[in-house]
Amino acid sequence: MADEFDIPEPDRVDGAPHPRATLALFGQAAAEQAFLAAQGGGRMHHAWMITGPRGIGKATLAWRIARFVLAGGGDDGLFGAPETLDIAPDHPVARRILALGEPGLHLARRSYDDKTKKLKTVISVDDIRALKSFFNLSAAEGGWRVAIVDAADELNSAAANALLKILEEPPARTLILLVCHQPARLLPTIRSRCRALRCQPLCDADLGRALVAAGLDAGDDLPALAALCEGSVGEAARLMASGGVALYRGIISMLAGAPGLDRAAVAKLGMACSGAANADTYDNTIRLTLLALSRLARAGAGVPLNVVDALEGRMLARLSPSQVAARNWAALSQEQTARLAHARAVNLDPAQMILDTFLQIDTEARRCAS
Repeated sequence: MADEFDIPEPDRVDGAPHPRATLALFGQAAAEQAFLAAQGGGRMHHAWMITGPRGIGKATLAWRIARFVLAGGGDDGLFGAPETLDIAPDHPVARRILALGEPGLHLARRSYDDKTKKLKTVISVDDIRALKSFFNLSAAEGGWRVAIVDAADELNSAAANALLKILEEPPARTLILLVCHQPARLLPTIRSRCRALRCQPLCDADLGRALVAAGLDAGDDLPALAALCEGSVGEAARLMASGGVALYRGIISMLAGAPGLDRAAVAKLGMACSGAANADTYDNTIRLTLLALSRLARAGAGVPLNVVDALEGRMLARLSPSQVAARNWAALSQEQTARLAHARAVNLDPAQMILDTFLQIDTEARRCAS
C-alpha cells in the first residue's frame, strides 16, 4: 500500500501548499466573522457548507475553523470574544493537524486506489463509513471532533446518502465542514441541514498577497493572472505551475489572426499536445482555448473584463462586437466543451482535435467579420 505522504492529494493544487499548511487567509473576513459570530453567540451549528468558486480559500477557511475549534475555540467563552480564527503555528493542535496526526480531526476526500495507482474519481461510501466510524469513537476528554469533506461535490450517490444520515443525527460536540464548489450538485436534504458560509473571489490585491503567502512569485505576470483567474488563487497557482500565462498569450496571438488563422502555428500547437508525455499540455491547451471562447462571449455581451494585454483587448473587440456575436461564441464554447470532453474520453488524436477546434473558431470568426 502506498505511503500516505507519497500519493497525490486531491485537495491540493499543484505548485501550492496544502490548505492545512496555509495559515493566512485573504479576502474572506466576512465568512470568518460569520462563523465567529455564531460561535460567540452560542449558535454553533453542527454542519457548515463552505461555498464559492474553486480556489478562493474555502478549504483554507475549513482548516482554520478546524484548528480553532480543536484548540478550544468550540467552547463558548473559552477565548472570550476572539476576533479571528488565528491559532499559533506552534500550538500542539496546529502541529498535529499539519502532520495529519490530530485524533480529533477526520478528512474525507477522494482516496487512492492501490490497484490502479490513481486517485479515485469520487468520494465513495466507504470513505463516509470511515467518517461515521470516527464519530462513533469517544472524543478524548470530552473534546470536539471535526470532519472536513473536500470536496462535497465529489460524493457519489451512496456516499451522499450515507453523509445525510450522519447529518440527520449528529453526535454531540461534532462539527462537519463541507467544502463545496457547486452546492446545486448536493442533495437538497444535505443543503437544508447545513449552515452556509459564502466565500468570495479575491480582489487583485488580496490575490497578490495570497500568492506571496504561498511562496509564489508572480512577478510581471500578476496582472495577467488576475485577469485570467478572476479571484481564484488556486487557479492562479495552476496557471503559474503550468506556464499558463505564456500558453494563453500564444493562443490569443493565433486568434488575433482570425479569420485566416496561421495553420502552421496551429499544427505546431497540436503537435506539442501529442503523446502521453504531453497530456498535461493538451489538457491546459484545451482549458485555455475554452477560456478564450468564454471571454469572447462575455466581451460581446458587455461583461466588463480585465484584459491580459492590449492584443487580447483588440482581439475581443474585433471578433465579438455585439450581442449576436456573443451568443454565437457562447454556443461554440458549449459545443467545443462537449466535443473535446468526448474526444478526451475516447483518446482521439490530440493534434487533430486541436486543429479541428481552431478551424471551427476560424469559421466563426469569419462569420462575425462578415
